[in-house]
Parts: sequence; C-alpha cells; structure tokens
Amino acid sequence: MRRLLIFAAGALLCAGCGPTIDLTQGLKVDILKTGWYDMGIINGQNKLVPMVAFTLKNVSDRRLGALEVNALFRRVDSKDEWGSGFLIVNGSTGIQPGSASNPITIKSNLGYTGSDQSRQEMLANSHFIDAKVELFAKYGSSQWTRIGEYPIERNLIEAESPGSPK
Repeated sequence: MRRLLIFAAGALLCAGCGPTIDLTQGLKVDILKTGWYDMGIINGQNKLVPMVAFTLKNVSDRRLGALEVNALFRRVDSKDEWGSGFLIVNGSTGIQPGSASNPITIKSNLGYTGSDQSRQEMLANSHFIDAKVELFAKYGSSQWTRIGEYPIERNLIEAESPGSPK
C-alpha cells in the first residue's frame, strides 16, 4: 500500500512535467517597432521611455502554456539594468504550435525627462544615450531564457489619444 501511495504521489507530481522546449529554438521574436514612447508631461517635465512592440511565434511542435516575458532595458554604454517590464502572454491557454501571440508592447518604467526641450529636441540632444532591450521568456515552471537583444530606435512614439484611428 505504501509503495502504491509513493507511486501515485510521484505520478501526480510529474503529470504536468513533459519534455521542456528550448525557447531559443522554439520561439521566434518578430519586432514590430522600437522607439521612445511619449509619456506626456509628468511633474512638469516631458518624459520619454524606451519601448518595444513584438509578437512571439511558437515554432516548436508543442503548445507553450503560461508564457511570460520580461524585458530589461539598458543604456548602450552600460551593463546595468535601467528599466524593465513584465507581461504574461496568453495566460494558461499559451500559444499553439505554428501560432503567434497578439502584439505585445512593453515600456520601461524609467527614461529621460526634460523641461526646457521639446521631445524631438530631447532625442537630438548630444547627451542622449541610446538604449537596447533584452527579452527573456519562460513557460510553466521552466527557467528564464534569453530570447534576444534589440536596439531601441531613436524615434518618437506618441501616445494614441482615445478615439483616434489605429
């Protein structure tokens, strides 16, 4: 009886365990756009933050359930994290083989501020330091996997006003 209970407990623990998918091979990142998102005026200053918009395509032969994405933003001249963003993609439904996620947009929580320059002048400032984003993904109980690094283009992305055409 005791052996049966141990076997049953082991079977339950491994019920959700299947072969893992190498996300560096099974997931394709399609960058839609990168740039500097106009957060508007915050505390009397213009604020620009780096952002990335992308889709994820499951190029493996198995469903990727509970997929999560973490974006780390860094200045190109530094190894230190400057800002980050985290999203759950498709929740528990995951992404089926051959399918792609809906567009995903992640904005940094940190960026540049300026009160005496327009947003375009901020981007053209000689002290402006470009940024990059590193994307990491995980599904289920797997470990975080780096799936790519992309430069943030030096272009302004304005917030869409409610009711504006997309």
